[in-house]
Amino acid sequence: MAPQLKNARIAFIGGGNMASAIIGGLLPKGISKDHIVVSEPYQPNRDKLAEKGVRTTASNDEASRDADVVILAVKPQVAKTVCEELGGSWAAAGRDRLPLVVSICAGITLASMAQWFGQGGRHPSPHVVRVMPNTPALVGEGATGLFASADVSEDEKSLASELLGSVSKATEWVGREELLDVVTALSGSGPAYFFALVEHLIESATRLGLPREQATRLAKQTCYGAGKMLVESSDEPSQLRQNVTSPNGTTHAALVAFDQAGLKQAVDDAVKAAAKRAEELGKN
Repeated sequence: MAPQLKNARIAFIGGGNMASAIIGGLLPKGISKDHIVVSEPYQPNRDKLAEKGVRTTASNDEASRDADVVILAVKPQVAKTVCEELGGSWAAAGRDRLPLVVSICAGITLASMAQWFGQGGRHPSPHVVRVMPNTPALVGEGATGLFASADVSEDEKSLASELLGSVSKATEWVGREELLDVVTALSGSGPAYFFALVEHLIESATRLGLPREQATRLAKQTCYGAGKMLVESSDEPSQLRQNVTSPNGTTHAALVAFDQAGLKQAVDDAVKAAAKRAEELGKN
């Protein structure tokens, strides 16, 4: 049976922005700093995390040795090496119960991780939950998709949900593993699409004569307010759009220009490209 989150010993393998965000979400919920350890090779990152009061180390083995949950927060390109290292150290230690692994590695499949952790079947492989949070987790407003291997228990799923829920307002379990690539393309990469749109709005208003500082403040608040309406309203996005759009008015003129420029197709192409790249990362 998986421990409750408040009692779990949690190891982060990788101490980048997402690890820092999750730690920042856990600590206000009463998780003991003594129960969190982070393995991070880059000294400045370790120093920043140590300022939060958690333990840090440069050793993956040391960080994960007594962990109930291991959060794999490394780049996909190094996931194989890290999984093989952890699997080998756990086997050498003769652990009778392996930790639950929560993987944030984009594109890296459950089958690949089972192979790497178990080193081709020579050792037992841990239960793994794949998750895809996004950077708004840094401000406690994340969105996360999750998928678990068949051997993950309901208690372990609840533990993973609670863990990611500490920084996410939406935690969605998907029905097929390949759908995590779609989650990556939608909400994982989605903040960058949003920021790019805001950049273009500011540039357009500036070219039309509005001072950049004013354009920036107005664009930020407009997007914040629209996002708040989207989250808090029971209306569909299409209805909210219609509510703003008077026939033959200014908004209608802008939306017609979007249609003529192929916005719908551009968004579709972008999401497909991101999903394809997520799939490719899992095969490299």
